[in-house]
Amino acid sequence: MSKKHTAGILAAFSSAIFLGMAPVFGKLAITLGFTPFAVVALRTGFAAGIMFLAIAIFYRQYLYIFPVGLIGCALAGMINGLGSLLYYLALQRLDASVGQLLYSLYPFFVALWLILDHQPPSRLTFFRVALATAAVLLLTKTPGRAVDITGVLMMIGASILYAMHLPINQRVLYEVPAPTVALYTLLAMSAIVIPAYLIFDRAWPAENVPWLPVFGLTFVTVFSRIALFLGVKKIGGMQTALLGLAELLIAILFSSLLLGENLSTSQWLGAIGLGISLILVMYERPTPPTHSGKTGWLSWIRAPDLPKDVFGPYE
Repeated sequence: MSKKHTAGILAAFSSAIFLGMAPVFGKLAITLGFTPFAVVALRTGFAAGIMFLAIAIFYRQYLYIFPVGLIGCALAGMINGLGSLLYYLALQRLDASVGQLLYSLYPFFVALWLILDHQPPSRLTFFRVALATAAVLLLTKTPGRAVDITGVLMMIGASILYAMHLPINQRVLYEVPAPTVALYTLLAMSAIVIPAYLIFDRAWPAENVPWLPVFGLTFVTVFSRIALFLGVKKIGGMQTALLGLAELLIAILFSSLLLGENLSTSQWLGAIGLGISLILVMYERPTPPTHSGKTGWLSWIRAPDLPKDVFGPYE
């Protein structure tokens, strides 16, 4: 296994660990008195602001991006911003663990989007997606509790939109470093979720409501985004999505520890199946993105001739 492939796997796992904490912090913030619109606006706005200041002060070379790449990041950010709104609205109605279980269907949708972009996954990848999907179906069975259909549909919609933004960003990442893509995608997300909060909500929590869950959510958003796009750059969107399913196990663990949510026997069987799907990544052949893709629904995202060393040694 090459160093680049190993680095991609480590980045994807790091992103999964951070993202696994997101539903726990988000559910905690909503339970304490923040509205879903406020949670997503605050965490996205804070994360984008922190990242912009850090890059503008210390790594100004990462501010450069070619125009079509900027459009790609804006499109991905707007799609993911809408998905984030659906995600936190659904989280208000569902347990954090169950919500994350439904959200974890996104590798299936990533595979569909990549097929449309003429990047068909391998047979092993198809098997891992099928195994992960079956595992998620087991995980979503909650004995003795009615299913909130609205919450379920919202979370599946969020999963579809999250899956759509990964192939778009993967195309941009052919020529642009991960921090740049993370920054402009977060800024585009902020341009969606902050106006949504100001138009549809504007509710502010009481003075005595603790902000620690929101700050925790901001922290995991910043670091998960950089790690996520670094993983996509090194090993591609499909493998990053499958490795990202580890976030589900993190969410289950901390939902049990911090929120008192527990899984049934069938749900634990699903968790084992999901773990097997993750372990099988060791047998995947490294298939990083190539620059030759001139067809597919995202073929328009292509870089012009870039100035030499504009980013420096970011590989």
